Amino acid sequence: MSGERVYTVDAAGATPATPISLAEAGLRERDDLQEWVLAHPEILGEDVMVVAFEFDRWRSASGDRERDRLDVLGLGTDGRLVVAELKRDRAPETVEMQSIKYAALASRFDEETLAEHHAAFLTRRGAPTDADAALDLLLAHATELDVDALARPRIVIVAGSFPPVVTASVVWLTSMGLDITLQTVQAYRVFGDRTVVTVSQLYPLPEVDELLVTPLREQTDGAGRKRTKSREASTVVRLVRDGSVADGTALVLDPTTEVSPEVRDLIVEWIAENPSRGQATWTNSTRAPLIWAADGLAYRPTAIVSRILLEAAGATRSTRGPSWWRLPDGRSLTDAAGPGGGGAFDWQPLHDLMASIPTGRWTTYGDLAELVGTAAQPLGQHIMKCSRCPNAHRVIGGDGRARDGFTWSDPEDGRSQQQALEDEGVEFRNGVASDILRIRAPELRALL
Repeated sequence: MSGERVYTVDAAGATPATPISLAEAGLRERDDLQEWVLAHPEILGEDVMVVAFEFDRWRSASGDRERDRLDVLGLGTDGRLVVAELKRDRAPETVEMQSIKYAALASRFDEETLAEHHAAFLTRRGAPTDADAALDLLLAHATELDVDALARPRIVIVAGSFPPVVTASVVWLTSMGLDITLQTVQAYRVFGDRTVVTVSQLYPLPEVDELLVTPLREQTDGAGRKRTKSREASTVVRLVRDGSVADGTALVLDPTTEVSPEVRDLIVEWIAENPSRGQATWTNSTRAPLIWAADGLAYRPTAIVSRILLEAAGATRSTRGPSWWRLPDGRSLTDAAGPGGGGAFDWQPLHDLMASIPTGRWTTYGDLAELVGTAAQPLGQHIMKCSRCPNAHRVIGGDGRARDGFTWSDPEDGRSQQQALEDEGVEFRNGVASDILRIRAPELRALL
């Protein structure tokens, strides 16, 4: 990165490290750089998980196979896809246009195809997984896969360096509302024969992102945000978090204009044959809140709609499932959730929840995340960095183990997380906290 200086330090003083290209370091684009990103997706963003890599399963509207290969496809906790293009050395002058093309192709993913390809990725990496299990993993990360969010991928380009024409184009494209990040990778020769590699964000500058980039996007993307109803959290998460719909509330299906009149007629006829097909019961679960009367199983709103479309009309398309299900008062689930807030995530509900955890009890990142409306990973990252999170030592992993590297805001407190909990009366056996003292999400909600 321009202006970056790296030194090796020993008793004799500081010695500048020698910058070299990744090629000079003997590193390769696919075998090395790509593997780093797969192993450390935080290179693409702190909230990113890898969905697929070397993806080339595109088809045009005519059905012809497209041979373009996307290096890495990721998913953020905000439910937006992350399209990543990796270049070991200097990026070509058209790299931003190539990335935009991939973003356009990826914008047509829905949750089913995304789960299918994530399952293929995991299986290819030695962890055999079916589409249902892959979808659970995606939802554990992003909570809900909304078609509006999936249609607006973020772009991350990682390269050894960027030509001025690329950076100039990216600055302008950002001002037009696209979300593009440039990351540079730089290798250094240290201690004679060792190699270290740094990854630095070239654009937008992290320190001035809120001051410079956001106002530009605000000017150009305001109308788009209103159309797509960008939300602080998904519809389902907000409904559960706010308790907007009582457990046991009856819901009925009402096909929206997302499909044609002909398809709506087919759905109405199909439900008329068996009215239970158009009925469901609400439960306050972020994972699968609807009990479908047709089979008594739990689903997400969109999942039932997708199944109904296929069975009633032979149609496959993305829909906003919550808007198809209506409460007894005529409102849809989307209406009941109300408008979502934009901008930065509101962590105050998390602070309130953590303050309610009593002495001698513990909870998990997952339990808190379920109530707050995010995933466990970004919530844990927030707690680690937050000086206003009370009782942080009472939040541990879902396996009941204390977090390695836990640090106190008070530098004079040298206790480990386990020691602090034991001081409060929490018993540990073989490093695992007593499950009897765990506070799960329902009890946390009641305490708050």
